[in-house]
Amino acid sequence: MHVVLTGGTGFLGQALTHLLTQKGHRVTILTRRLPDINRTDEFVNYVEWLSEDNQPENELEVVDAIVNLAGESINSGRWTKGKKEAILNSRLTATKEVIRIIGHLNPKPKVLINASGVSYYGMSDFKTFNETSQSRANDFLAKVVSLWENEGATAQEFGIRTVFARFGIILGQKGALPLMVLPYKFGIGGTIGNGMQWISWVHIQDVVEMLYFAIIKPEIDGPLNVTSPNPIRMSSFGRSISDVLHRPHWLRVPEVFLKVALGEMGQVVLKGQRVLPQKALYHNYSFHFTDVKSALSDILG
Repeated sequence: MHVVLTGGTGFLGQALTHLLTQKGHRVTILTRRLPDINRTDEFVNYVEWLSEDNQPENELEVVDAIVNLAGESINSGRWTKGKKEAILNSRLTATKEVIRIIGHLNPKPKVLINASGVSYYGMSDFKTFNETSQSRANDFLAKVVSLWENEGATAQEFGIRTVFARFGIILGQKGALPLMVLPYKFGIGGTIGNGMQWISWVHIQDVVEMLYFAIIKPEIDGPLNVTSPNPIRMSSFGRSISDVLHRPHWLRVPEVFLKVALGEMGQVVLKGQRVLPQKALYHNYSFHFTDVKSALSDILG
C-alpha cells in the first residue's frame, strides 16, 4: 500500500510513518523542506510541497490513502492574533492543497484521513460526546476544527471515503504530556484549575494504530474519535502522574494564574470535554491502553 502523509516530520507523523513502514507499506511525506541528510529507507520518500511552482502530484505514483496531519501547533506560544491566524490558515491551506492534489491523481486514493480534534464538540464538565454529537460551540478551537473538516469534506465530491480523526490529548514522549509532567519533576505538581475538567486522553500507540485501522477498514467513514474509552478528570490525571513518577501532588494551580500566563490558550487545560470513541469500539478496535496509569507508566516509566 502507498500512503501519502502530510505533517509527516512531526511527533505524530513520525510515529505513523514508523508503523506503516514496519508493516511493509510505502510512505511519501509531503514536506515544505526536503531533509538535508541522505535518507536510505527504501519505504520512505520525500516530496516538496506548498512552495511556489510545486506540483507534487507529478511525483506521486498510485496512491492508496492520504493522511493529512499538517497544521501549526496549538501548544507553542500565546494565542496572539497572528498565532491564531497561523493555526487556522495552516490547516486550511494544507487541506486545500491536498484536495487540489487529489483532483489531479488518477486513479484516486481510496481514503483521506483528515486530522481534527475533540474541541469540535465544545467544552463541558458534565456532557458526554460521541461521533453522533453535534457541535454548537463557538470558541476558537471549535471553529477551527469545524472549518477544517468542512474543507476536508470536499474530498467526498471525488467519491473518496473521508475520515475526520478527532484527536484527544495525545500522550507520548513529545506533545502536551512533557509540559504537564514538568512541574512534577520539580516537586511542584498539583491540580490545574478546579480539577473537574475532563481529559480525553489517548496513548500515541493507539493513535497510530487507530489511524491505520481507519485506513484499512472501508466501513469507517466520517468522524472518528481518537480517544481512550476511559476519559479522566484533571485532578485524577494529575494524581496518576504523581503516582507514576513518585513525586508529590500538592500545589494547586489557580485558574487566574493560567489565564494571565497563557491567555486564551489556557482554556485548553482549564476546560475539557468527555469524549468516547464509540465508532472505534463498534468496529471492534482493540485498545492497547485503556487505563491512564498504565499509559503513563509506559511513556514515563
